[in-house]
Amino acid sequence: MREDGLESRMSNLPDRSTFESAYAGKAPWDIGKPQGAIAESADLVTSPVLDAGCGTGENALFLAARGHHVIGIDFIDEAIRMARRKATERGLTAEFAVKDAMKLGDWDERFTTVIDSGLFHVFSDEDRARYVAGLTHVTAPGGRLLLLCFSDEEPGTQGPRRVSQREIRAAFDGAWAVEEIRAVRADVRADLQDVSFSEGGPRAWFAIIRRNV
Repeated sequence: MREDGLESRMSNLPDRSTFESAYAGKAPWDIGKPQGAIAESADLVTSPVLDAGCGTGENALFLAARGHHVIGIDFIDEAIRMARRKATERGLTAEFAVKDAMKLGDWDERFTTVIDSGLFHVFSDEDRARYVAGLTHVTAPGGRLLLLCFSDEEPGTQGPRRVSQREIRAAFDGAWAVEEIRAVRADVRADLQDVSFSEGGPRAWFAIIRRNV
């Protein structure tokens, strides 16, 4: 998001224009490297991998560099263009596609690992249920979801919607089993202006969730 008027743009339920504005400027989450919680859990990842809401592709490219078959999707064209450009510049093989994560239920692909780094927390309750149903459709039985989202322990209202552990567990009740939820810090750009989070980075939850067999 552009740094001017950032707080108003980073509403709890952003729309397409919010993200288009973000990638036209300096998106707070576009940090030029994978999120720490994702990188630290790389040994849990098996191919094929879906990066849902991949942005400019840092998590996907990190996993591609480790030899994984990765498809990153985002509904913002500019984000996908940037991700493809990074892949070319770094000599990495990863597939990036403009696709709405709300329409995963229409897809025939199946994945054994799904990465969600900062997507789950943008949805309304109704859209969250639809999104999880789509994840259930594209994730192979026994596959894992690695989920990073803003925590309800982060003070203030800047940034995306806060999520509680209870909400995560409720959203994935049934076809999924929550293996772990732990408190972490999300990484954001160091040069942000007119926006502030907790010292050390926004408080977040990192969840490891397995698709039931």
